Amino acid sequence: MFTTRPELLGTFGVAASTHWLATATAMAALEEGGNAFDAAVAAGFALQVVEPHLNGPGGDMPALIWSAGEERLRVVCGQGPAPAAATIDAFRTLGLDIVPGTGLLACCVPGAVDAWLSIARDYGTMDLARLLRPAIEFAAAGYPLVGHAVATIASVESLFREEWPSSAAVYLPGGRLPEAGTLFRNPALARTWTRLVAEAGGGSREDQIDAARRIFREGFIAEMIVDFAAGNEVMDSSGRRHHGLLSGEDMANWQASYEEPLTYDYGRYRVAKAGPWSQAPVFLQQLALLKGFDLEGMDPLGADFVHVVVECAKLAFADREAFYGDPAHVEVPMERLLSDDYNDARRRLVDADASRAIRPGAVEGFASTVRVGGRRGPVPGTGEPTITLSGGDTCHLDVIDRWGNMVSATPSGGWLQSSPVIPELGFCLGSRMQMFWLEEGLPGSLAPGKRPRTTLSPSFAFRDGEPWMAFGTPGGDGQDQWSLIFFLRHVHHGMNLQAAIDAPTFQSHHFPSSFYPRQADPGRLAVEERLPTETVATLSRRGHEVEVIGPWSIGRISACTREDGLLKAAANPRLMQGYAAGR
Repeated sequence: MFTTRPELLGTFGVAASTHWLATATAMAALEEGGNAFDAAVAAGFALQVVEPHLNGPGGDMPALIWSAGEERLRVVCGQGPAPAAATIDAFRTLGLDIVPGTGLLACCVPGAVDAWLSIARDYGTMDLARLLRPAIEFAAAGYPLVGHAVATIASVESLFREEWPSSAAVYLPGGRLPEAGTLFRNPALARTWTRLVAEAGGGSREDQIDAARRIFREGFIAEMIVDFAAGNEVMDSSGRRHHGLLSGEDMANWQASYEEPLTYDYGRYRVAKAGPWSQAPVFLQQLALLKGFDLEGMDPLGADFVHVVVECAKLAFADREAFYGDPAHVEVPMERLLSDDYNDARRRLVDADASRAIRPGAVEGFASTVRVGGRRGPVPGTGEPTITLSGGDTCHLDVIDRWGNMVSATPSGGWLQSSPVIPELGFCLGSRMQMFWLEEGLPGSLAPGKRPRTTLSPSFAFRDGEPWMAFGTPGGDGQDQWSLIFFLRHVHHGMNLQAAIDAPTFQSHHFPSSFYPRQADPGRLAVEERLPTETVATLSRRGHEVEVIGPWSIGRISACTREDGLLKAAANPRLMQGYAAGR
């Protein structure tokens, strides 16, 4: 079968990500003797520079990490919570009934930097200066700006010029829209990381990294973040100007944490995900529904396969809306949602025609309310960054080293279009708080110190009990659709990693979006035009609102596996920037 590039095979190390420079950065760390954790951290900081429309230091980052030495899989939670001042009453007092998708008011505590540095301290081998060196070099000397970054800047150009001058100073150099493929620099960000390394001082590797974490939380970086958020009222997607709610205490009191993964056994595979403070368990719920169908007997490009996968997604994502939230604040009935009898009953709701209803399940003792927001407004820059420009957003990277350590990470937030650049730092804050509801009593209701139910959802799988695959994708609400389709085609239909990534795919928009303004499009099914004509026609006859879009426009999967003495890697060709490498 022809693929856009080969599935890569090696024994020394492999890496795959959404940008070739991040992949090269990871491989350079491996070649210098670093392990998978060093490689992922260096690549993660590089991604913040070279994909500023998809992630940044002010954003968030969950990861799944397998330590060969500990023989243990852990979830790294780099999702910062809502500030202490972020109450429903505070937003209502401002006349808001939904959290804006941009600006300073929607900012959670930045989580990505502390999460990356926690991995580096606890599992890496390289010092802080080496880990940050590629990011500093890209920011100071320049990197080629990809076309979709330029398109994103163009979409918010007027906002930058009229309302966010600090962003215009960085992203409209010389007062002009930058050109794709030209060198782009962010000197302020380079100075920030250079100063961080200098202030972290000497001592042991671990002491340096801990010092850097404290500086980000309590030192000059935290001070500049808090001062900017409190001292500026900026235009956001509500059409009004607001300041931020972050305080010094919010910054100082939060740190990234480790958690046990949530797992589900699917034949010879055990899939691991983060908990229901993210949307990640919806992947497992779909597996629990799909295991009752003969997927291997279906054409992976045929209407039966697409229909069954989509209808099961509708059921699982309805449960996401009804039940998921930060388990430190609300009880989530995950055991029940993954149980056989629950899914046996839910599976019977899948019939020959497409459903137009949003149908969460019934769990004793739990309400099953589903909220839907309004239509997307005219203010640019809302939601995840390139959903309307392309088929993807956010970043993803996977790494496996020769010792068997494995990383799957999905950094996001702090997008250049999410809030204004903090001039002294060279980066902006995130707007993840838009995922909360301003209504009491829902699992996803806003509360101080609560994590928003993020869409970020890295994946990990065991095969026959052995650590096997690190994989994932950007894509907002599409993440646990795209990655699931890839997984099913790989394990049921014999497609290799690259073929499963390249294959024409699809995405349901049936359920409420996680992003401002939280709209739903019941029955809407986007498909790449490379799907067979008969498949598309049959889906339409079965009641799906089929929208045929560009041939290479849905999905941005990357994946790495470790099996039978070989390491394998593959990456997405869509958007023409993702790459895998290995030897």
